[in-house]
Amino acid sequence: MRIVRIAVALACTWAALAAQAAAVEYKIVTASERGTYIQIGRDLARFVAPEADIALEALPSAGSSENVMRLRSEPGVKLALVQSDVYQAFLDKATAGNPQAAETIRPLRVVMPLYNEEIYFITRADSPLQSVHEIRDARINVGPLLSGTALSATTLYKQMFGKPLPDGQASYLSNEDALVKLTVDKSIDVVVAVAGQPAKLLVDMKPEARQLIRLLKFDASHPASKAALQTYFPSVIKASNYPNLLPEDVPGVAVKAFLVTYNFAPSATSSFYLNRFARSLCRNFPTLQAEGHPKWKEVTLALPPLGKGWSYYAPMAREMSACMGEQQQAAAPRPVTPVNAQCAQQDRILGLCK
Repeated sequence: MRIVRIAVALACTWAALAAQAAAVEYKIVTASERGTYIQIGRDLARFVAPEADIALEALPSAGSSENVMRLRSEPGVKLALVQSDVYQAFLDKATAGNPQAAETIRPLRVVMPLYNEEIYFITRADSPLQSVHEIRDARINVGPLLSGTALSATTLYKQMFGKPLPDGQASYLSNEDALVKLTVDKSIDVVVAVAGQPAKLLVDMKPEARQLIRLLKFDASHPASKAALQTYFPSVIKASNYPNLLPEDVPGVAVKAFLVTYNFAPSATSSFYLNRFARSLCRNFPTLQAEGHPKWKEVTLALPPLGKGWSYYAPMAREMSACMGEQQQAAAPRPVTPVNAQCAQQDRILGLCK
């Protein structure tokens, strides 16, 4: 009996090793270690990639702009998380005649839309600022260069006030460094952060943080805010997500997150594995919503129409559409056959009734 148990254990070990050996190693670029993107990437690595025989590594980055560049050039990077305004900015630059932007964005393709990411405007607790539309003359930390946060902050500023953020008012520090300058030497008036709620940066704050910082409200009815809502979306930053910081919900603004890949040739090895990843994503979507980051509950398993210049990666889209169709068919209620009153019960059980 002991020999049998040892043989079974060895067989299981060999099978596991064989599965690991068969898995192809791919990478997904996300954002900072304290953000939501990297948690979404790790969820995909944990719940989706294994069924596709992919060993997926979620890599931190400066953010969406860097992710676009790394998806184009870094070996092994097959997937990226990108903010909608960053993707659109590359398209706009390409349309305006920028050859580098055109070369960068042309081969990128969307896998699926994900969720809205909140844009937080953090100021000091004693600041006279109350709403986002009051930051025109403020000293603003927009986040590191090449980050999606910096693109969102500067784009939103330009849309709201009709001009670029002056260089003398902008800084490009990490959230952590900027918060120190905001609260200690007060050389910054507003820190902009972008992360799907609950954002770890704010969740980890102690109750004492209320004495140091607070969030600005986004007044969607203000004319400056309405201009920004041509690209961004109204949101609500929930106090239940940040009990140590917020006494009540705060009206906010958000940007859409997308899962993006490269336009690999259909015959390429990468396309083969990514097709399997697409089917696994569809099949394991309920697990993502049940066990992954809370933001997965805001994601809809769908491939809605995209904006001008945006395209899905066709092979993955076909796999996901087929899988979604199968799921819908399986979930459809079966027609109920009326009971033939003239047919005996046993005959009905045996299927002998017509």
